Amino acid sequence: MTDSLAARWQALHIDRPPSARLLAVSKGHPASAVRCVAELGQCDFGESRVQEALPKQKELIDLHLHWHFIGRLQSNKVRPVVKAFDVIHSVDSLLLAERVSRIALEEARRPDVLLQVKLRADPSKGGLSADELCAIWSDLQALPGLQISGLMTMAPLEMGSMQRRELFAECRALADRLKLVECSMGMSTDWKEAADAGSTWLRIGSALFGPRLLSTDSAN
Repeated sequence: MTDSLAARWQALHIDRPPSARLLAVSKGHPASAVRCVAELGQCDFGESRVQEALPKQKELIDLHLHWHFIGRLQSNKVRPVVKAFDVIHSVDSLLLAERVSRIALEEARRPDVLLQVKLRADPSKGGLSADELCAIWSDLQALPGLQISGLMTMAPLEMGSMQRRELFAECRALADRLKLVECSMGMSTDWKEAADAGSTWLRIGSALFGPRLLSTDSAN
């Protein structure tokens, strides 16, 4: 496993532009695989389930990794996510942002937050529309417990390559308009289109780790 992981990791680093950093999505993969990739120089890892992430974090505490929460954030899971993760990619409403802010203050934490936007109709995904985000932007900026650093979006599965490029470019333009640096866009199947459009975080799982080995069916 180590040789194939190393080859895939090296290929991703050669192919992507330097401005698009690799977020290794380790959900569904054991701590041993995370350690292998970390030993190659990877520091940032993404998880979507608290109960899966916490044992890995404990086992890998000697590596001082940066952990990103990329799953749907349920209101009853905000506290454990705020305590365990450095970056949250999936804040998709003002109400949720207010809860994250309050709990972050209570826990003496200040997580980096990316706001999830939905720029095309997609019933399977949450997120703020561009108009909704702009309407609440001043309220979001006023929240004291958050460091809002960027936007996150996902392309609907049925989109073609050109449509994905247009979507990602639209998200990058919205982030620029709000003077936000980060854009979390692109996964294993569309990361090249996202990188070309200005993504700064590429959320790559299967293209790096291969098929998932652990069940990810249960809730966060």
